[in-house]
Amino acid sequence: MSLSEKVVLVTGATGGLGPAVVRHFKDQGAQVVAMGRSMESLNSHFANSNISRKTCDLLNAEEVKKCVEDVIAEKSRIDILVCVAGGFAMGSTVYETPMEQWELMNDLNVKTVLNMVREVIPGMLEQKAGKVITVGATAAHHGMAQMGTYCASKSALMRFTEALAMEVRTKGINVNAVLPTIIDTPDNRNAMPDADYDRWVAPEDLANVIGFLTSDAAKAVHGALIPVTGLS
Repeated sequence: MSLSEKVVLVTGATGGLGPAVVRHFKDQGAQVVAMGRSMESLNSHFANSNISRKTCDLLNAEEVKKCVEDVIAEKSRIDILVCVAGGFAMGSTVYETPMEQWELMNDLNVKTVLNMVREVIPGMLEQKAGKVITVGATAAHHGMAQMGTYCASKSALMRFTEALAMEVRTKGINVNAVLPTIIDTPDNRNAMPDADYDRWVAPEDLANVIGFLTSDAAKAVHGALIPVTGLS
């Protein structure tokens, strides 16, 4: 699944999943642009690497527009967009959850992706080719107690992904999503120290599925929501 010379833009590149996704595409020979909130964090994760790094507030539409324009100016095109950036919150019942948390989850899990695709899709339409991957969650198939804001926002992202896929599938663009369960990240281990980590999804394994969906082998796949559950 060589992606030699493809330009891949990865948001959330310094989170729990992002570095594995960046490494996967780098190993496949792609020109990777790692996007994060902090250049210090980007430099820490990708030290001694020639991976391009961009800081961007994905909630600021004008900043996203400028960042995408800069990437295209430097790389001439964007072939693959992987929207890893997102957020998680739980603990409150639906009726006790502050409005601010509903808005935050929608911002992190939907608005960040919307701002990116609004700027990236037009270029893909012009070149008549492109791949977009979003990161949903198996938990969003159903509402779960004390996880209303998270489930609702990820469910919205999944419907968003399906709709976008139907809109661009005849124009050379594939849009799909992966739906992981618990990803084996340091933050999740700290939050659940007694869990069986072997049953969780390794970031590298999830990155492999993302990579497959961006390859020519998946050119007939549109609007798929692929569960990646590990042993959980």
